[in-house]
Amino acid sequence: MTFSEGGQFEGGRVRKGGGGRRGAVVAGGGGGVAIVVALLYMLVTGNSPADILGGTTSGAGDTGEQAYVGECTAEQANTDPECRLSGAVDSLDVYWAATLPEQAGVEYELPEVVSFTGAVDTACGSATSATGPFYCPADTTVYEDLAFYDQLSSQFGAEGGPLAEMYVTAHEFGHHIENQLGLFERADRSGTGPDSDSVRIELMADCLAGMWAGNAATTEDPDTGVTFLEPITTDELNQALSAAAAVGDDNIQRRSGGDVNPEAFSHGSSEQRVQWFTIGYNGGTIQDCNALDASSL
Repeated sequence: MTFSEGGQFEGGRVRKGGGGRRGAVVAGGGGGVAIVVALLYMLVTGNSPADILGGTTSGAGDTGEQAYVGECTAEQANTDPECRLSGAVDSLDVYWAATLPEQAGVEYELPEVVSFTGAVDTACGSATSATGPFYCPADTTVYEDLAFYDQLSSQFGAEGGPLAEMYVTAHEFGHHIENQLGLFERADRSGTGPDSDSVRIELMADCLAGMWAGNAATTEDPDTGVTFLEPITTDELNQALSAAAAVGDDNIQRRSGGDVNPEAFSHGSSEQRVQWFTIGYNGGTIQDCNALDASSL
C-alpha cells in the first residue's frame, strides 16, 4: 500500500518506548491480532491470557520524558515501519473524526498510540512483545511492537506487506471506536464460542478496519489536500485479507498442533474475519459492521 506523493505527516501522535500507567484492570478487548500469541498460549497450556499480561498491578507509571515519532514524508512512510504507523494513525484519525459523528452521532476522541519494544506498562497491566498489538480500554491506548509483523508472517502464515500491517492498526482503532460507542461495557467479553460476544466484538473491529481501508484512497489530509493513500491494488488487498485469515481462531489452533475447537473461539474463524473485513471494505457502515447485534455471523 502506497502513501500518496506529496504527503507529509507532522508526527507527535505515536509515542516511542512504552511507559504509561498501570492499574487494577487486566487488558481487555484485545485485538484481532491483539492477543494472538496470548491466545495460542491459552490453547496450548489452558491458562488465561491474563497470565501473560501480568494480572492486576498498581503504582505510578513512567514519569520520564517521552519520545515521539517525528515528522515523516510519504516516501519515508512507504519504507520505514515507524513512519508507516504514524501515517496510518493520521489517516485513521481523519477518517474517524468525520465518520463517527456522521454515522453514530459521537465525537471522535483521539486514542493514544504507543510503539514499544520488549515490554510496556499499561492501565491494563504489564505486557511483553509476546502479547502482540492490543488496545487497552482503561487508558484508551493502542500498543504495538512493530517486530510482531515478522511473526505474523513466520508463525501464522500471513503474506505480510504494508496493508497487512495497517490492517492491524486499523483493527485496534476499531476497538477504540467500539469503546466510544459503549459496546465494550455492553458486551460479555469473558466468554468463548462461535457465537460469543468476544467473537462478535473482534469481527466488528475487523469490519471497522475494512471501512477505513475502503475509504483510505479518498480520504484527504486536511493539512496538505493530498489523499493519504493511493488506490489499493488487488495484491495489497490480498495482504490485508491474508492477515485477517492468519489470525482466525481455527488457523491458530491448527498451528498450535491441536484440533479445531469452535467452543474455544474468541476472535472468529479465518473465513469470518475475511468476511467481516470485506463487509466494511465494500461500503459497509458502522451499522452494517455491528456484529454484536447481528442475527448470524
